[in-house]
Amino acid sequence: MASSRWQPDILGPDFSALTIDLGADPDGEGQVSATLVRHEQQSAVTAAVLYVHGFTDYFFQRPLAEFFAQRGFAFYALDLRKCGRSQRPGQTPHHITDLAMYDVELTLAAQEINAASGNRPLLIAAHSTGGLITALWLDRLRRGLGRLRRGPDRTHRDPAVGTPSPTGLVLNSPWFDLQGAPILRGAGTTVVNAVARVRPLSTIPRKIAGAYGESLHNSVHGEWEYDLDYKPLHGYPVTFGFLSGVRRGHASLHRGLDIGVPSLVLHSDATTLSGPGSDGPGPHIDSADGVLDTRQIARWSGCLGNRVSVVPVPGARHDVFLSRLEARDTAYTELDNWLLSNNDRIRGALHE
Repeated sequence: MASSRWQPDILGPDFSALTIDLGADPDGEGQVSATLVRHEQQSAVTAAVLYVHGFTDYFFQRPLAEFFAQRGFAFYALDLRKCGRSQRPGQTPHHITDLAMYDVELTLAAQEINAASGNRPLLIAAHSTGGLITALWLDRLRRGLGRLRRGPDRTHRDPAVGTPSPTGLVLNSPWFDLQGAPILRGAGTTVVNAVARVRPLSTIPRKIAGAYGESLHNSVHGEWEYDLDYKPLHGYPVTFGFLSGVRRGHASLHRGLDIGVPSLVLHSDATTLSGPGSDGPGPHIDSADGVLDTRQIARWSGCLGNRVSVVPVPGARHDVFLSRLEARDTAYTELDNWLLSNNDRIRGALHE
């Protein structure tokens, strides 16, 4: 595996970061890399967890890392190519035309974790777009399609360690369908796919609302501190190529997956969306999902296959772990209960 050594991370001395070289970008934006972040915990571990962020996002959720560390998990997070720590000058943030390209860094990250942990059981956790990405990856892994293969450049390489076999999946408001009016999921998607074939880097003409970002960041109305260069208040522009790739991912999910492991899906119990096809102003942005339609999350979660637990969290935001305290505590309690009830499956009885 071609990667640099671990370096101090932007989150401070409790974290370190590893750059994973991915070679040439299949989407033509130069050399790409991903960044694996680990929590430098001192306690003994019985399993590991890999967290994957969403769109206009990166890993900064220190309390989430501490939660897992306190329960015996070695915590890792992955900033995907062109996202967060992995952004490079001249590249379009978060732009990718096929979500399956992420299989490379996901598999390499999992191999790195397996090597460091002595092949301890590995749990996957993800938020929003990351939830769609990881679910599709796990389905391909189960079918033997997510392995790395040698190619003409370093984008596809033989694995240095065996193919990872995650033992569970925790999803936080996964992006399982396109929110908004039904026409956007029909004729609108047809237009998106047509434009993506000829102008993948063109951006979707839309006004990006900043209410959700403003509800989070401590410079406005929120309590969280994070880098606004990596997670802007108003989000990054969405490219046609990216949205087309997401819609193909949605179609694969809707046909039904079998990720092969138990999963927990957490989401808010309410939605507040503005714009065409919304149901009006709805509840306040601080107590509802202001990004995705939670009814779609609930509807499509059953397509993961295997053993799926879906839990609405009262009063939660889009990122349930960045909600106000009461909803946040509820989300962590639900996660804790799920971990305990699936302990043997997630940690592996043979590894205890």
